[in-house]
Amino acid sequence: MALDVPAEATRKEEGPQAPPLSQIFWSFLKVGASAFGGSTQALIHREAVERRHWLDEQAFLAGFAISQVLPGANPVNLALYIGLKARGGLGATVAVVAMIIPAFCIIMAMGFVYGKLSGMPVTHFVLGGVAAAGVGATLSVGAKVVSRLPRNFTPFLVAAAVFASVGILRWPMVPVVLVAVPLSVLLAYLNGREARS
Repeated sequence: MALDVPAEATRKEEGPQAPPLSQIFWSFLKVGASAFGGSTQALIHREAVERRHWLDEQAFLAGFAISQVLPGANPVNLALYIGLKARGGLGATVAVVAMIIPAFCIIMAMGFVYGKLSGMPVTHFVLGGVAAAGVGATLSVGAKVVSRLPRNFTPFLVAAAVFASVGILRWPMVPVVLVAVPLSVLLAYLNGREARS
C-alpha cells in the first residue's frame, strides 16, 4: 500500500527550485542599471538573498569574499558566483552579461556627458553625492549582514588588523593579504572545529 506524501514535504526534500534564466537575466540587468559606486553589492544582496532567496547569508558572504579576492570587478565576480550557484555555468554567463550590459551603456553615456560638463562645478557636487550614496549603501548591507552572523570576534580582529596595516601604517596591500588570508582561513577552521565539538 502506497503512502501519501504531502507535496510540501517532497518540495522540502528536493530543495529550492533553480530559477529560470530569464529571472537571473532581468534581476542582474536591473541591478546593473541602478547601482552606482559601492552600492552594487547592497543591491545584489537585496535581490539574491532577501527577494529571490537564491542564497542564504552564509553563501552570500562566501561569494562576497571570493569576489573580493579574485581579479576583476567585484560586482561582476559576485554576479558570476551567484549565477553559478543558481543555475551553473549558463546561469553564471547570463548573470555576468546582464550585469555588464547596462554598466557599459551607462559608462559610455556618462563619459560623453562628463566630457561636455566637466568644467562646471555642479558636476563635481553631483558625483560626490553619488559616491556618498554608494558608500552608504555598502555600509548598510555590511551592518545588516554582520548583525545576522554568529557572535565571533575573530574575523573583526583580522579585519581591524588589515585596516590598520594598510589604511594607517600604509603597508603594501599584497603582502598584508598574503599573510591575512591564510591566517583568517586557519582561524575560521579552528573556530568551526570548536563549534562542532
